[in-house]
Amino acid sequence: MQSFTFTAENEPATCRLGRALAGALEPGSVVALVGPLGAGKTRFVQATAEALGVPADVVTSPTFVLVNEYLEGRLPVYHFDTYRLPSADEFCDLGPDEYFFGSGVCLIEWADRVAPMLPHQRLEIAIEIISETARQFTFVAHGATMQAVVERVIQEMQPT
Repeated sequence: MQSFTFTAENEPATCRLGRALAGALEPGSVVALVGPLGAGKTRFVQATAEALGVPADVVTSPTFVLVNEYLEGRLPVYHFDTYRLPSADEFCDLGPDEYFFGSGVCLIEWADRVAPMLPHQRLEIAIEIISETARQFTFVAHGATMQAVVERVIQEMQPT
């Protein structure tokens, strides 16, 4: 299992990490985001989606609709927010397999709430609040494809 930890001292560093992830993602990538309220999950998704070509102003948290589809970029982006789901079974009612095994990328906020329903091949990103502006991102790859994604992110984030 490939893992990587990065401390983003501020929002621009978070955006840089999101851009690095976007450049590494492939069709069918599933990214499971975990962290407390205010950790920056949605901001990280916005940065990743923007780097994939989705206009920044259209990416919002899908808390009340559960999934937003952004089809304008290099890859389709499916942005899930499972915070308000009463059970993991209700997540299955959304038909996530169609998204998981499609031609886009899935970015899932509050993924720990639906962990049993996620595919084996996925990237988990835990976000921890370090200070008012700093966040620690821990990437854990599950499966060979996601290990390659993490390796590409590590390369991109190397100091120049």
